[in-house]
Amino acid sequence: MKTKLKNIIDNKWNYAFLLPMLVLFVMFTLYPIYNIISYSFYEWDGFGPLNKFVGLRNYKEAISDPYYWKALKNTLVFAASHLLFQAGISLLIAVALNNTTAKLKNIYRLMIFLPVITTTSVIGMVMAMIFGPINGPINMALTELGIIKKPIMFLSSPDLSLWSTIAVSIWKNIGVSLVYWLAALQTVPRDVYKAAKIDGANSVQTFWRITLPIIAPFGLVIALFAFKNGLYPFDIVKTMTNGGPAFASDVIDTYLYRYAFNPEQSVIKYGFASAGGIFFALVVIGITLIFNGITARVQEKNK
Repeated sequence: MKTKLKNIIDNKWNYAFLLPMLVLFVMFTLYPIYNIISYSFYEWDGFGPLNKFVGLRNYKEAISDPYYWKALKNTLVFAASHLLFQAGISLLIAVALNNTTAKLKNIYRLMIFLPVITTTSVIGMVMAMIFGPINGPINMALTELGIIKKPIMFLSSPDLSLWSTIAVSIWKNIGVSLVYWLAALQTVPRDVYKAAKIDGANSVQTFWRITLPIIAPFGLVIALFAFKNGLYPFDIVKTMTNGGPAFASDVIDTYLYRYAFNPEQSVIKYGFASAGGIFFALVVIGITLIFNGITARVQEKNK
């Protein structure tokens, strides 16, 4: 006991500097989580006291709603697309820009990263106009070139609306993964490349046999970040399609927003939205545990 007390006294300034962060963490993370869990057991419209306890009814309604599962499926498709395409395409771009002989590579890096620092809602509104069926530049260009005879309904087609928002979201966030990949590529010794060149290895062989195995541990983290980006696409979906048409591009964020905050709903179901959010959080935790298990196995295999 005395040893622990002495340790606290010796590190009192360390704890003092951590205290503000801890207070903010409790206020803006733990307390809201506690409240959301509490709300999920009540029928509540966001106003007044919590006086109508319904137990697990909100959870039962959420998991029995087919539109909830549709939104969950779309969200997971969104996240999986980010994992595959954002992480994959950014890796290829990073390898190209990491070439010491590449010209204007800094300008290309800036151009690719620029959408990252642009407000997502602004990008969503601009892209909604670009994908427009009448005056949208994409449809106008395709029509002028004779590739299509009638406009493609990128945002109003149930088959294309989700993939159109996914494409824009990946384009917006690809710069983040690019920065991480470029940092990972800096860890590969140049001497290894020189030795491979002397041995007669071409660019493809060098990438698969040298570059990729060395940066693989970084790739797991980058893939996780890309997956996380795809789990919360509210801004893009809200501004481009609002979850339509007929909920074809609906994701968990827009689904919960309709019930918790949208005044167009006849009855605001804050407790129901809270239950849906908690269930989604459990799904994400389960996916994270699986991903951590895969990561641990890969790292153990590489030892």
